[in-house]
Amino acid sequence: MSIRFSPSVVTANDLFEGDVVYLTASGAWSRIHRQAQVFTEEAQAQAALTQAQAQPERLVGAYLAPARLGPDGPEPAHFREAFRARGPSNYPHGKQADRMC
Repeated sequence: MSIRFSPSVVTANDLFEGDVVYLTASGAWSRIHRQAQVFTEEAQAQAALTQAQAQPERLVGAYLAPARLGPDGPEPAHFREAFRARGPSNYPHGKQADRMC
């Protein structure tokens, strides 16, 4: 039984800073989830993921994360991704302090 593809974003961790990053439509990487490009076609998502995985000098752990379209752009569709988008949870700093999720 295969898993049905759902809208996704490409995400990874920045190798030097450790921040969660998201692939944007322009091919840049953003630390803000709502700036990510949402892929609705599996073939396009896989191609973008392959390109991300080919950047080991910059990224680590690239994968497709489920997302849904919200009023301000993509939103995490899974609680794990919502945690990653908010940043570290031990105290308000970084993304949490900026409220830029």
